[in-house]
Amino acid sequence: MIVLGLTGSIGTGKSTTAAMFRDLGVPVHDADATVHDLYRTEAVAPVAARFPEALRDGVIDRTALSATLARFPDRFAALEAIIHPLVRAREKAFLDAQRDHGSPLVLLDIPLLYETGGEARVDKVVVVTCDPDIQRQRVLARPGMTEEKFQLILSRQTPDAEKRRRADFLIDTGKGLEAARKQVEEIVESLKGQEH
Repeated sequence: MIVLGLTGSIGTGKSTTAAMFRDLGVPVHDADATVHDLYRTEAVAPVAARFPEALRDGVIDRTALSATLARFPDRFAALEAIIHPLVRAREKAFLDAQRDHGSPLVLLDIPLLYETGGEARVDKVVVVTCDPDIQRQRVLARPGMTEEKFQLILSRQTPDAEKRRRADFLIDTGKGLEAARKQVEEIVESLKGQEH
């Protein structure tokens, strides 16, 4: 089974690209979706213990948590120490299930792949990229996004140029959906029959 890692900076079109792999029948494990689920399940108690202001109606309120982290970026490490092992456990269960199922190719959608050493857990890395102006427009169009929040997020991510340099495959989403879809199809086709 080939394990592909998918990453890209905020606003580059990573989620849309992951959906294109899924549309081609590639099983996808989405780290962000896993985190969102954890904030409603097993991460509630440990996160609320460290960030009580983020607990609302029995779940972790991501907006409140983000506001705290924007004010106190040094607290990211405490949050990551709770969340990352839980995400890894879910990822391992996904990989075990896909291996048992005989899947030839799977995709791990990991926004902070390089930042967390995730490249060591995958066979190949796909980096989603686009022109910085397109990226900025996409991100600043999101509800509640500000230039300050955007810069905070970027400061915590490996620079796009570095990601591109380390990638096995690049997908440029700045040229439109069809062009990106064609790049995804080419990657899947090139990996067929290579599973180990």
